[in-house]
Amino acid sequence: MLASFSSVAFSYGDNLIFSDVNFSLHEGERVALVGSNGEGKTTLIKLLLGQLTPDYGAITVKNGARFGYLEQSGGLESDGTVYGEMLKVFESDLAAIQKLENLSSELSRCDPSTHDYAVLSSKIESLQKLVAARDAYNIDVKIKRVLNGMGFEGLYERNIATMSGGEKTRLKLARLLLEVPDLLILDEPTNHLDIATLFWLEDYLKDFSGAILLVSHDRYFLDKISQKTLEIENKTLSAYAGNYSKYKVLKAERYALALKEYEKQQEERAKLQEYVDKNIVRATTAKSAQSRVKQLEKMELLQKPYTPPAPPRFKFTYTRPPYERVLDIRDLTLTAGDKILFAHGNLSVERGRKVAIVGPNGAGKSTLLKRIVSGDSSIEVGRYVHFAVYDQENANLDPENTVLAELWERHVAFSQTEIRSSLARCGLVPEDMDKKVKSLSGGERAKLALCVFENEHGNVLILDEPTNHLDLPARESLEKALKEFDGTVIFVSHDRYFISALADTVVSIENGMLEAYPGGYDNFIAQKQTAAAQKRREEEEAERERYLQKKAEGYRSKKERAAEANLKAEIKRVEAAIAEAEDREGELNARLVSPEVISDYKLAAKVSGELEELRQKIEELYEEYSKLIS
Repeated sequence: MLASFSSVAFSYGDNLIFSDVNFSLHEGERVALVGSNGEGKTTLIKLLLGQLTPDYGAITVKNGARFGYLEQSGGLESDGTVYGEMLKVFESDLAAIQKLENLSSELSRCDPSTHDYAVLSSKIESLQKLVAARDAYNIDVKIKRVLNGMGFEGLYERNIATMSGGEKTRLKLARLLLEVPDLLILDEPTNHLDIATLFWLEDYLKDFSGAILLVSHDRYFLDKISQKTLEIENKTLSAYAGNYSKYKVLKAERYALALKEYEKQQEERAKLQEYVDKNIVRATTAKSAQSRVKQLEKMELLQKPYTPPAPPRFKFTYTRPPYERVLDIRDLTLTAGDKILFAHGNLSVERGRKVAIVGPNGAGKSTLLKRIVSGDSSIEVGRYVHFAVYDQENANLDPENTVLAELWERHVAFSQTEIRSSLARCGLVPEDMDKKVKSLSGGERAKLALCVFENEHGNVLILDEPTNHLDLPARESLEKALKEFDGTVIFVSHDRYFISALADTVVSIENGMLEAYPGGYDNFIAQKQTAAAQKRREEEEAERERYLQKKAEGYRSKKERAAEANLKAEIKRVEAAIAEAEDREGELNARLVSPEVISDYKLAAKVSGELEELRQKIEELYEEYSKLIS
């Protein structure tokens, strides 16, 4: 067991976050930690790491256990290079390799007949075992595998200080993967990952040797990685076997059963109470009524199952539909500074389509959305198109405004009741209304931005990463509202579950090309996998061709093969002779310093002569060996 919580409770002042929390984390487990924003997921992690102290209860951590923690906004800060920073993970391994080289060099200058030679040989053997056990000679392979998978291929010498926050977060995750802690704690690790990197990370974590505690709003990722789910809700923690999808089913079943038992008990109590009320004053039935009173008193009251607050309710409407063709992109070359993102791109979008734009980080997804809205000579927007735009940075919000004013200033004809009602539907409570925008959490700011976006009543919705900062209930609500919207939706998202549920067309920006895949996300993935499989087959065929050619070039006659076999046998014979001679040399060296020989000069001279002859023979054997292998 790596860690356990026993009856743990924690509060911030008078605000109880959770109580009576009990769970254990074991070696190799894959555990998802879920719950709405503000329920205490990050607090629980900080308690586990010892950064906070519980009000009561016990937290036990295995002695010597190594924890690695990726915070949501915690990037790797360094003035070094990408590759150099990853090398620091293996400092002890590199030191062992250097020490091994130093000892080997020292051994080569040492007399084999001395005690120092034996000591050095023993140290070298121990170091060789250590280096082999840690696979230290493959450090470069390990580092490049992770860096390439995390999107840093070709950026090994880049200075970390010049990177964006998202890149630093990805780099910190790369370092944690290389450190291989006993428990890897990941808080929203997918926030800064494109789809290709997500697939790579999922595959990598399948073979990860440590345990994983995962907080994520990416439902695909949760399903792929987790085998157990912990949920914090209503100040308590519940455990469910299985991944996120299984947890949803089990939770619904658990709720239905608890509600049924509660209602059954309430019905039973009502019947008993009704009987008591009718019969307690009658002489003939008072005794039986008293019996039922005792039944009521002994009955252990069941609590009504907790019903979580309703998630935000989004609804997108418009007043006037556009013409059939809402967007035509013809021969567009998209650039960012001097960099060409793609050239000669073409795309047509008809009314009512749900179009997801995907691609690696930096491919130009957000840039394309901005260009569509701002206009371009290569982009034709259909008649009566009214764009509504959701920006992932929420840059259109005034940080000095209050929540109420942010929406009301845009719709001055609305009454305060209408404004408050609209904000409430989007998940903002009365206490939020007078908060300044700059003081809102990421999730609250996202809900406000979506409320503003909803009230623009666009018939073509443009969304850039709309699920960022939203908890799972809010994501599912947004997903439902956009599916029900009969207008056009063009969006960028790294949430594969969201894309799969919503998109009927996927547009990929990759390798400098803009390409549309009709038929939704599953069809897009199937086509990409087919193309990747075809590429692998072509590469394997090319490799086979190279092998056959090399084999043909390396064909040897029977005589040549026999000569090679004889050479190998001769080398083996000489190696055995050297080993036997060196063993005998060791015996003679030991005998030469024995009391028996030291006290008899004639015997000493005889042993010395034999030793000299043996050394001459060893030298001849090494000369013969050198000729054979050259």
